[in-house]
Amino acid sequence: MEIHLLAIGTRMPKWVDDGFTDYARRFGRDCQLKLKEIPSPRKSKSEDAGRIKQLEGQLLLAAIPPDAHVIALDERGKNHDTKAVAEKLGQWFEQYRRVAILVGGADGLSKECLDHCHERWSLSAMTFPHALVRVIVAEQIYRAYSLLNNHPYHRV
Repeated sequence: MEIHLLAIGTRMPKWVDDGFTDYARRFGRDCQLKLKEIPSPRKSKSEDAGRIKQLEGQLLLAAIPPDAHVIALDERGKNHDTKAVAEKLGQWFEQYRRVAILVGGADGLSKECLDHCHERWSLSAMTFPHALVRVIVAEQIYRAYSLLNNHPYHRV
């Protein structure tokens, strides 16, 4: 199975790239975690934030792999604990070859992205920097994977 993290923004700090890569390389051959960075459209001070969000949404939708189960990271989404994420991951293995997780830009995801998604997840009631979200998602998906595989990384 492939899990695609589609994220608006490029040129992240080295610690973000290193953190994501560290978790992504830990998966077994049965699961690949891939990051697709999508450049945000250029903004001017007079540019409408809603228009930028819409353009970002179009770019995200175009990057979704064919036949992917699509999840939006959204503050109004459902909050899952680790065991629930592991259960979801187990379901994905049974039902899908590809999963795409969408991370919007500074103003979130467009309505078109949210309407296209099969699920909406919230990572927390807190707001995280977009760069940190990449590492958090990679770690949580790896934690769920280790739980499913009885790996000692996750201890209950």
